[in-house]
Amino acid sequence: MKKSSLIKVYLLAISALFVLLATSCKKDSDDETTVTDIDGNVYNTVAIGSQVWLKENLKTTRFKDGAAIPNVTSDSEWGTINTPGFCWYDNDQAANKNKYGALYNWYTVNTGKLCPEGWHVPTDSDWTELINELGGETVAANKLKSTTGWYENGNGTNESGLTGVPAGYRYSNAAFWGVTKNTHWWTANEADGSNANTVGLEYDPDEIYRDPDGKTLGFSIRCIKN
Repeated sequence: MKKSSLIKVYLLAISALFVLLATSCKKDSDDETTVTDIDGNVYNTVAIGSQVWLKENLKTTRFKDGAAIPNVTSDSEWGTINTPGFCWYDNDQAANKNKYGALYNWYTVNTGKLCPEGWHVPTDSDWTELINELGGETVAANKLKSTTGWYENGNGTNESGLTGVPAGYRYSNAAFWGVTKNTHWWTANEADGSNANTVGLEYDPDEIYRDPDGKTLGFSIRCIKN
């Protein structure tokens, strides 16, 4: 075989190897099953249709750029600030961080820096796509809810794998309410100057609530992959 032919064969072999390695790396990235936030919290993920979601509520205490998110425990301060803030349900990190994640006001969401790199707070349209993938609003709620933890046996099938837990929320007047009975997630969409859109689940009935709520409330966050 001529030298020039051997060189061509070698070049083709090397090119094929690069293609194989690139394909393998892309598959590993696409099949990623856990994500780590800047605090080192590790989350499982789930693919639902063409989307990939965190299976747990966010619990970071820092933005992805490393800046701290203020932990606002004071009742008098919580409902009056128009800057980022978070808390744990009942201000009890030990009992509620791993079980329910953190509660954030919408000013935290609006920074665009809350979810891990490569992820974002879902928009209204992201949620609509998820709900439609699960059969629409009349049946999706049961598929989104966890199989345990809901009040009066209001548990779901968790057919989606999203594992929606009843994390409750914090009112603008700083009172905590609803753990085991409901959960509300912020969307990335502002409704007006005082409100932003949310998606919620209740223990009864099995339906999805999509309403604007005051930006000073404390709700949960689920992140979706970019």
